[in-house]
Amino acid sequence: MEKQTLSFQAEVKQILHLVTHSLYSNKEIFLRELVSNASDACDKLRFEALDRPELFEDAPNLEVRVWYDDQAKTITIRDNGIGMSAEEAVQHLGTIAKSGTREFMAALEGEKKKDANLIGQFGVGFYSGFIVADRITVESRRAGLDAGHGVRWSSEGTGDFEVETIDRPARGTDVILHLREGEEEWLSAWKLKSIIGKYSDHISLPILMPKQQWDEERKEQVTTDEWEPVNKAAALWTRSKSDVTDAQYQEFYKQISYDSEPPLAYTHNRVEGRTEYTQLLYVPAKAPFDLWNRDKRGGVKLYVKRVFIMDDAEALMPVYLRFVKGVIDSADLPLNVSRELLQESRDVKAIREGCTKRVLSMLEDVAENQKDKYAEFWTQFGAVLKEGIGEDHANQERLAKLLRFASTHADSGVSLADYVGRMKEGQEAIYVITADTLAAAKGSPQLEVFRKKGIEVLLLVDRVDEWMLSHLYEFDGKPLQSVAKGGVDLGKLQDEEEKKQAEQTAEAFKPVLERLKISLADRAKDVRTTTRLVDSPACIVVDEHDMSSHLARLLKQAGQDAPKGKPILEVNPAHALLKRLEASEQFDDLAQILFDQALLAEGGQLEDPAAYVQRVNKLLAA
Repeated sequence: MEKQTLSFQAEVKQILHLVTHSLYSNKEIFLRELVSNASDACDKLRFEALDRPELFEDAPNLEVRVWYDDQAKTITIRDNGIGMSAEEAVQHLGTIAKSGTREFMAALEGEKKKDANLIGQFGVGFYSGFIVADRITVESRRAGLDAGHGVRWSSEGTGDFEVETIDRPARGTDVILHLREGEEEWLSAWKLKSIIGKYSDHISLPILMPKQQWDEERKEQVTTDEWEPVNKAAALWTRSKSDVTDAQYQEFYKQISYDSEPPLAYTHNRVEGRTEYTQLLYVPAKAPFDLWNRDKRGGVKLYVKRVFIMDDAEALMPVYLRFVKGVIDSADLPLNVSRELLQESRDVKAIREGCTKRVLSMLEDVAENQKDKYAEFWTQFGAVLKEGIGEDHANQERLAKLLRFASTHADSGVSLADYVGRMKEGQEAIYVITADTLAAAKGSPQLEVFRKKGIEVLLLVDRVDEWMLSHLYEFDGKPLQSVAKGGVDLGKLQDEEEKKQAEQTAEAFKPVLERLKISLADRAKDVRTTTRLVDSPACIVVDEHDMSSHLARLLKQAGQDAPKGKPILEVNPAHALLKRLEASEQFDDLAQILFDQALLAEGGQLEDPAAYVQRVNKLLAA
């Protein structure tokens, strides 16, 4: 193939512009990314060679080499991994097929301080070379092709790149960075070694650099023709816990997660028995940008006997723990395991169950012994953890203990155990209310009698809460009861005198109720007096087994059809508005306004806002 000049995909042009002009907070990550890519290329060769051992050719020992040239002002990262054909070079280096490209650019443009750690998170690590280079040359040959099928790719990181066929005897890839003016600081053996030690020490194949020795005549370190490893070349998770420092665990986390902050917690264990595997799992401190994408692959890498198999092995962790990062290395799975086999394997199910329990144990420990840290975790990941209540019945009880809520007693951090411990004598249920916001929940008229009696109510304001409540029926033998469903039965908390008075009031108010039922026949399933209201004239509730109004609204917002049903209007006969209603000549208008106001107070939307405004104006002008 003769030399061709091709244009970058439009998204790549934008990324290259951002990388070149915006990323400056941590330049050294260019070497981390390129060494990581080189390691991945070796892993891919090792995997493909399971079925085609001839791909190793005459070089079965996989390695990465890094060196620099003072005169040419270049840094080269070489691997003898899978390599690329000419077509693959154009495809992988000139285009980005990942859906996260737009989010990557939005994340960069939206940050006041540009964060170079975003690069790896969005799979555009190769382009980080342009942070320090004004030209990058890539020379490569794919394993299995003859020497005449090598390819040279070159670009200055602007709008175009050149690609041509070359003769290349060696399998693998050279990435040559031609440093831009002012970036000579990277032409240092000590500097490059320190970066590799910081970010890539865990990589399980040797990273080699030319050996340095002291020249007595020149009184300086000189480069020799010998190569020496500059990393331990031992996967961190295979080492004994006593041999790994906390700083090394944290650096490894940053390497595999592309997170700039240390993890919230981590656990490292070797599991033996019917299924043998090593797990090194991390809980991040901050939620990723795509946390709510349930289709996103998990964050756990799978190895089999230290051989890399796949990124994002979602079968190893339940969906509600999709924020967990880490590595699982199995001693039992076959090396040619596929995603389909992962779904069916008994060993994988055992690993999944074991890892789930280990993560929950880690969270329980943080919740018990580091309450402030757990509060941070809950702010970031609590809503996702709630998904497990309905998805993981085996661990539902453990998950329920990890839940935290706001309540009428505290704005955050209330566990179900805390609530049960504060329950009033004679209280038989855990009372909850769902709403769109904390302010809406706090202001709900349905809480009035509970406030009056000092009964705590949990305030649930996450979108997942309604779904969670459909699976969580009780805790510690106490049923969860919505204050917006059914009648209010406070049981032993309501004395006989109160009950008797409520019955008498309802009987005396019966004629007004009948008129209200006629006026609101098209909108209300029933109208009845209530004991739950103290200061408000009316509120909206639904029957015990009907869908809540809040859930119906959520379904509608999601574009789904909710079952059509009428709510119940509960009224407070002691309120001045109800007393005025009884003798009013504008009974029907007042009845409609009463219903509309109750609907608004509950967070609902009016079907005909204009009619409501007209009725209110009519009354105000009277």
